[in-house]
Amino acid sequence: MKRWNEISMNRTACRLGACIAMVALTLAVKPAQAQVKVDPRLPEYTPVEGISGTIKSVGSDTLNNLMTLWAEGFRAMYPNVQIEIEGKGSSTAPPALIEGTATFGPMSRAMKNQELDDFEKKYGYKPTALKTSIDMLAVYVNKDNPVKGMTLSEVDAIFSKSRKKGHKEDITTWGQVGLEGDWASLPISLYGRNAASGTYGYFKEHVLGKGDYKDSVKEQPGSSAVVQGVASDKGGIGYSGIGYKTADVKAVALAREAGEEFVAAVPENAYTGEYPLARYLLIYVNAKPNTDLDPLQREFIRYVFSRQGQQDVVKDGYFPVPAEVANASLEAVGLN
Repeated sequence: MKRWNEISMNRTACRLGACIAMVALTLAVKPAQAQVKVDPRLPEYTPVEGISGTIKSVGSDTLNNLMTLWAEGFRAMYPNVQIEIEGKGSSTAPPALIEGTATFGPMSRAMKNQELDDFEKKYGYKPTALKTSIDMLAVYVNKDNPVKGMTLSEVDAIFSKSRKKGHKEDITTWGQVGLEGDWASLPISLYGRNAASGTYGYFKEHVLGKGDYKDSVKEQPGSSAVVQGVASDKGGIGYSGIGYKTADVKAVALAREAGEEFVAAVPENAYTGEYPLARYLLIYVNAKPNTDLDPLQREFIRYVFSRQGQQDVVKDGYFPVPAEVANASLEAVGLN
């Protein structure tokens, strides 16, 4: 079994595969069914009395729909709670948490060292990252595109002018990745996110080797816009979370290196770590050590890691975390 890419979180490297190594046993289902099964060891959420107030979420567009589903489920139990969600990109989460204008900071990447340092300078401790769900960052092409798969170095050569992954030539047409006939001379049209996006940063680091994007990438304000662009463009290619997949696009199977088998963006490959661009989707919270959370914060977090909250993850097209990961996140904020 291949290992996950290392994900730096609060300066501590954590291999996602190691964190969820027991997930197959946890779910007790066939791999292909994993995406629709929530760990039965997670608790049912039961509401408590006296919860009201306002929650403000500022951060990742990738988590925008998921935060909305959590908000709807939570408000069904607490109608006096108001929830505001602003999803303009992961880079907007750290300053909002630092300024105290956000209760939660959803991010599709880990905070950078500078972001952690800025938070710590103000509060004297680091923010806490909660691993809420699992995503596969997918490389999408038009549904009619016959491409069978690509290596990460080929994807790098398509999107980056730096080619840090070492591909021998710039790739600008579909014939350069093996397509024939009318497809061979068709120019590749690039769709991506803007620099405020955590997905932009994750793709830049893990696919482009921290190289520079081509100037021809059509930067989109959100994940759904990337998918829509590819869906309407025969020669299009773009990247976005697996939760934004539609019937009009195809997620390309990927290989880490030339000569390796292409790995499809399907649930079993997320849980085993075979898929090379799997990642946790995070919520950052300002949790002062040895201090109880505000009751509203506390209950929302409890909901996210309940059976109902993780069923919302499934509903949005992402993958639920097993009990071990949920319990670790709850323990990180003193809730388990």
